[in-house]
Order: sequence, then structure tokens, then C-alpha cells
Amino acid sequence: MSRAWLRAAALLWLVPGLLGAAARLYTEEDPLVILGSSSLKPAVTNSSSAWLLQFYSSWCGHCVQFSGTWKSLALDVKDWQRAISVAVLDCAQEENFDVCKEYGIKFYPTFKYFRAHAAATDRGTIHRGADRQIQSVRQLMVDILQNHTRLDWPDHCPPLEPYSAVELLPLLGQRSDHYTAVITEEPGSYVGREVILDLLQFSGVEVKRALSTDLPLLDALKITTFPSIYLLQPNGTHAHMHVEKRLRFFFSSLLKTLPGVQRRVKSHGSPSSAGQMGALADGQSTEPWRDFSRSTVYSADLESALHYLLRVELATHNSLEGEELKVFKDFVTLVSKLYPGRGSVVKLMETLSDWLLSLPLQRIPYQAVLDLVDNKMRISGVFLGAELRWVGCQGSRAGLRGYPCSLWTLFHVLSVQHEATPTALENTGLESEAAPVLQVMRRYIRTFFGCEQCGRHFEQAASLSVDAVRDGGQQVLWLWNQHNMVNERLAGSLSDDPLFPKAAWPSPVLCASCHEEKDGVHVWNQDNVLRFLRRHYGVSNLSPKYTLPLPQAPAPPENPDPDLVRTAQPQDGRRDGDRKEEESGPAHWAQRGEAGEDRSEEPGHSKGGGERRGDVDPGSGLQQCRHESVCRPLRFLLPLPHAALLLLQSSLQEVEATILPPPRLT
Repeated sequence: MSRAWLRAAALLWLVPGLLGAAARLYTEEDPLVILGSSSLKPAVTNSSSAWLLQFYSSWCGHCVQFSGTWKSLALDVKDWQRAISVAVLDCAQEENFDVCKEYGIKFYPTFKYFRAHAAATDRGTIHRGADRQIQSVRQLMVDILQNHTRLDWPDHCPPLEPYSAVELLPLLGQRSDHYTAVITEEPGSYVGREVILDLLQFSGVEVKRALSTDLPLLDALKITTFPSIYLLQPNGTHAHMHVEKRLRFFFSSLLKTLPGVQRRVKSHGSPSSAGQMGALADGQSTEPWRDFSRSTVYSADLESALHYLLRVELATHNSLEGEELKVFKDFVTLVSKLYPGRGSVVKLMETLSDWLLSLPLQRIPYQAVLDLVDNKMRISGVFLGAELRWVGCQGSRAGLRGYPCSLWTLFHVLSVQHEATPTALENTGLESEAAPVLQVMRRYIRTFFGCEQCGRHFEQAASLSVDAVRDGGQQVLWLWNQHNMVNERLAGSLSDDPLFPKAAWPSPVLCASCHEEKDGVHVWNQDNVLRFLRRHYGVSNLSPKYTLPLPQAPAPPENPDPDLVRTAQPQDGRRDGDRKEEESGPAHWAQRGEAGEDRSEEPGHSKGGGERRGDVDPGSGLQQCRHESVCRPLRFLLPLPHAALLLLQSSLQEVEATILPPPRLT
């Protein structure tokens, strides 16, 4: 007896800690509303929408077990919020004791719903149904809405009652400013009403439902299968819509992708939101529209991502050192080994990677990196266009999609390429990581990505699960799943492009076999998703259309006079222009010393034609470097024009200064 009492006492002693941890059972990141003692009454009293509220206790084991289902439900009906909202309230929180008592909560979890426009004295109606699966609760929400009268009907909820042939047939052939989708279904089906609510947050389409018992309608429209969609287009034409599977998710997804159908941007009721929307509306893109296929990946997007990353985002760092330099080296190495695009970009990344890995320095000026990216050395076959050409990532307005979209696309391509060629990273230092693409992406976003809050979100997600990834296939799927989670979180925000609304991807149009239903809830067939991702982001699906053309190499002079060429060359083999450039440029001061004194007598320098420390191959024309570690990485660039090497050496002047001793004072 005493032992049992001691165990109970120990459990009670731990309760405060348990309560603190369980208070985070639902967070602001979840697609539901967290209510408390001060917010419950204002939320449900005279509300324009209905409410379904779970009163739970954070020490209740069943509540903890059920939390995943409740979150999934909230996500499943996320677009219904203007008609009915999903919420939670934790009765284990001390500040909520009184309000839970006032609302008569005795057991956990307790489910109550509140009708729209409820009075302040309304304490809600308890739902006692034993079946708490997502499909059953979702259908309960539909019933709650339909139990409203015309007087207390939710302000933004469209009609859910079926239309008759008398109401629908006169619409045939009429022009309109929107689509009208007629879903015909069996009397006991909920599909039509659920699709109506799924499209509640979208403009440009109106969904109506009809019943299979309406024979005049069936005869007129020649409807023989249920459920089915008949579409009335704005121009007056009308026809059946083909869907791969007669499921709610397929119907909703198909209607959301109709041309002109757009997600309504969330309004938070703040003046700043209105101002931002006005600014977005005025900021129409001046870029020419580029027709593209959603089933294709475009090299132009990938090259634009690298251009922006290397020339814009990285430019905010005057120099790279320490952890920043290591992260950048890893990124360049990853791209140089896995990038499946055109050879000029691959050669650039390989050149940059070789140079970075050859320099034993802790600090490199950004300008030196930029000179290589801009190919100031004029290495044959190296090119990365300095222009943004979004294709699959273009937005309907300036500031939408673009770089974030292309960066996601780049890492999707790299993850698929790594699975296809797992040995490509051997001897790079990255091969020891189970998910090198994800780890490099994680480090890059944490270190360089301009959107700080986006970086924090990604780091939080990666810290929870990325270390569990064990092979290439899991790496591909992790990135896909994380991208979809970001889309779900940002859907309807100011950053969501109304022309390309964020949604679960791939859509049923792109991959019907990726989508299934289990107990009335949409689920992914991950085996088919992986097959789709391998194909979609694979080399064979990469289109070169819209990429910037390679620059034309200058044509050699026609029939040059050998005698004229010989007489134009000085005896030491250098042109006069090169000699003058050497005598006045940074390489000249490297030889004479920063104070202008002659350092040719110092160790490593020679006045004669003998071998000197730091020189590159004889006859290359490159001036003497002040440190072997700077000169050595240049050898792989030879043979190059003398003037081109001078440009590179000039950009490395700051590098040399970081590793050389200060000049001697005379």
C-alpha cells in the first residue's frame, strides 16, 4: 500500500513538468486556432463562422494520442475556415480552469460546436459520437453547417443544398465571369459539399451540387456515373470534365488549376496588409512571359538560381572565412559534381571548386570569387549568364516565386542526381554524410539565404528529422515532403502567387498514381511519388529552352603577316602593353613591396632569369607571386593569355596580403 502511494506521489511530483511540456501539444504552426480563457468568448460569440472546439487536458494520455489526428483534420479542412474553424483549449492550464468549469467540461477530450452568430450565453453543443476519425468528423462539420437556418447562416459559407435541373439547365450556354462546376452525386454522398468548401478560398469558380435522382438533369447532360463534374466555362461552352479518380481530392485539385482560378490572399485586417496588397498589384512584372510546361524542368531556372546565388546573395559578404568559407566550398563542390546542366556551367563550377580547394587560406575576398564567376581569365568553355530568366519559376507579379522557387528546384535536381550517381561525391569529404545534398542545403540556407525567418523554419524542420535519412531515395522524398509542408504553411499568404497557388505537389494532373484515399482522407503513394520525382528532376527532363546563348569567341585575324607579328613583339616575348601594365599594376607593387622598396634581393626573389620561388611555369607570362600557396592554384588555369592571368592576379592581391608578412621599413 505504501509503495503504491509513493508511486502516485512521484507521479504527482512530475506533473508540473509534464504540464509544461504538454502545453506545447498544439503550437501556432498548426493550422488551427488555440483558444484560452480570454479569447474563447470573443471568438465564438456572434462569429461570422461556426466553430468546432476540442477541450483537452495536456495530462490526458488519450488527448496526446489523438492530437495527431486533430492536427491532420485541421489541415484537411484548412480551406474551410471562413465557414467553420477548428480550435483547441487546454483545460490543464491554470488560467483555463474557470472557463472550462463554466463551459461544463468534465471529461477529456470533449468536443463542442458553436453555431455562427451564437449568443454570448451559448455554451456550445457537445458532440458525443464515438467515431472520431477524420472523415467522420469532417462530415460532422458539414452537418453542423447545414443545421444553420437562413437567419444564422455563416456569412461566407456558400449554399450546400442540391440544385435542381430547373435551376441549372438555364445556365447552359450563358456567358459569365467565372466557371460553374456541377458535381452530381448520390444522395448520401458528401463529396459535392466537401468540394464546395474546399474551393471556398478560391475565386473564379463556383461549385454547385446536384443529385443522381434528378432524372431531367441526367438526361440533359448525359450523366451516367457518380460522382462526376460537368463544367460550364465563362465563354458559354460546357462539357464533362475528365478526372482520373472520382475522389474529393481529385475534383478539388482539378478545379483549383483551371486558368484564372486564384486563391484569395489571407486578410489579417491590418492596414499594412492592404498596403502590401496594393503594392503587389502595382508591381506588375515587366519581364516577357515565357510559355512553359509544368511537367518540365528548365535549365534557365537552374542557371538563374546560380547567377543570383553567386552574384547577388553572396555579394553581401565582403569576404568568406571560417565556417562561411567551408559552407561555400561544400556547396560549390556539391554542384560541380552533381549539376546535370550544360557543360559551360559545369566547367565554371569545377574551376571554382578546384581553385577554392587549392587555396590553403582562412579568408578569401568575395571579389576574387566574382572574378572567377565572371570568367575574367577568359577560360575557354566557361560561362554563366548574368541575367535572371525565370521560366517554370516565373511569377505573375514582380517579387513572387523567382529565386526561392529556383533554389528549391536546384536542390531537388541535385538530390535526384545524387541518388542516380552515388559515387560522384567520392573523395570530396561529403561522401561520409548519409544525406549530403540535404546537409549542404541546410548549411547553405542557415548561413547565406537572405530570408532569415525562412532559414529558421528550414533549420527547425531539418534538426528534427534530416539526420534520420539513410539513403538517396529517402533524401529525395524528405526534400519533397518538406517542400510540400512549406507550401501548406504559406498557402494564401502575401508571398503566395495567385496564378500559381501553393498546393500539394505533384498534382493529380501530373501524377495521378501518386494520390490515393484511405478512410476518406487523401494519402500519398510514396513509391509512386519517388518514381515521379526521379523522372521529373532527372537529366532527360531538363530543357535547355530559354537559356542564355554562349558568347561568341572573337574571330582570329585573317592572314596575319608573320613578319609584322615578329617585329611587334619585344625581345623578352611580351607586348609593350603588357610590359606597361606590369610596371604599374598590383603585381609590380607585389614585387617592389608595399612601401615601394625593391624586394628582389629577399629570399624567393631573383633579378636574373633563374627559377624564382612562387613563379608559375616558364613562358606563361604570369608575374611573380609573393607566396607559393597563391600561385600554385593558378597553374591548373594555364595556358592562358597573359592579360587574363593579370586580371586574376589582381583580384588575388587581397588574398596575398592576408598571408604575407608586413613590408620591412628602411
